[in-house]
Amino acid sequence: MGLDITAARPWPALLDLPWETPLEDWPEDLLAALPRGISRHVVRFVRIEGRIIAVKEIKADIARREYSLLRNLRRLDQPAVEAVGIIAGRVDVHGEPLDACLLTRHLQFSLPYRAMLSQALRSSTVQRLIDALAVLLVRLHLNGFWWGDVSLSNTLFKRNAGEFAAYLVDAETGELHNRLSDGQRAHDLDIARVNIAGELMDLQAGGLLSDEIDAISVSERIMTRYAELWAELTRVETIDRGERWLVDERIRRLNTLGFDVGELDIETDVDGTRIRIQPKVVDAGHHSRRLLRLTGLDVEDNQARRLLNDLDSFRAAHDRQNDDEEMVAHDWLTTIYEPITRAAPRDLRAKLEPAELFHEVLEHRWYMSEKLERDVSIDEAVRDYVDWVLPDKPDERSVVGVDTQSIPVRARD
Repeated sequence: MGLDITAARPWPALLDLPWETPLEDWPEDLLAALPRGISRHVVRFVRIEGRIIAVKEIKADIARREYSLLRNLRRLDQPAVEAVGIIAGRVDVHGEPLDACLLTRHLQFSLPYRAMLSQALRSSTVQRLIDALAVLLVRLHLNGFWWGDVSLSNTLFKRNAGEFAAYLVDAETGELHNRLSDGQRAHDLDIARVNIAGELMDLQAGGLLSDEIDAISVSERIMTRYAELWAELTRVETIDRGERWLVDERIRRLNTLGFDVGELDIETDVDGTRIRIQPKVVDAGHHSRRLLRLTGLDVEDNQARRLLNDLDSFRAAHDRQNDDEEMVAHDWLTTIYEPITRAAPRDLRAKLEPAELFHEVLEHRWYMSEKLERDVSIDEAVRDYVDWVLPDKPDERSVVGVDTQSIPVRARD
């Protein structure tokens, strides 16, 4: 019996890989040396036609289930890695059966949490990772996904304008429902709390995390952050009929958190003096969708918010508040954003995503101005950043050949 290949699209190059060889024995010349998180399965990164694919060796029935879940999560526009295919029916050169392989596309500029660590890692950086994981978990729960194995190890992180954006990378234990019960959500949170505490203690035991960081209290943070965000997104609010402005305020608060309110469930009492409101459709990505509409830039939501703030400053500085928004956005894109993101030499452009590079230049300009006690021009800030900061940044497009314990995170309080 030959290979049983399931793929999201035709990809003949997959046939050239040594599927008759156990994954742990694949030759080095096929592999991309990317940092890997902890996994109960053998995982390797492979270059195929200029793309990097993660290959996980796993039982065929589990591979098919996870492939289907990841595909459904992508259709729901959830932050998860993209499933590329399944290779089943594998046998070795002696005719003995081998496990199937699940193929997922490597998420550019993302890192497992262990690869982001340095000896100088601050508690605030760990907390930002927990915050990102809490946002991811809320998004998944709103869409009826029960994870079943929430952990830092099963998550990839991308820089997001001083914060982090989290992506689900392992859906083996997950289940997709129309709606989750409170008990299912609580179960996921309890799993997260226990796993995170264990992971942080493991890092401390290995000397990768300061003993001054309280692993238990940090792991408890996901409980409070999740509860705060869930309440804001789902709670029923009762207001007096004369305070309808509070409806707009509720929507603005949700927008600030990065969520769009597509629909509100509004009820009035019998005499019409009080109104009950609850968000009925809440979609993440408010800022990124607005920026995409105005400029065509497709970036993380926190990055989009930072870029939109700069766009608003550009509009005010040039007294163009009454001009067409899309025309102003085009001018900002061509005169501000693109020159800054193209200022880096070509060999350094893979260090960071362009939107993150733009954000860091703005941050660098602020730090320079504070240090020099004068207003630093954007051109001066770009030159200084490219000369003195960017060369020392790790290459986050792929982080090829870098030891997973030596990739620094610039921590900010």
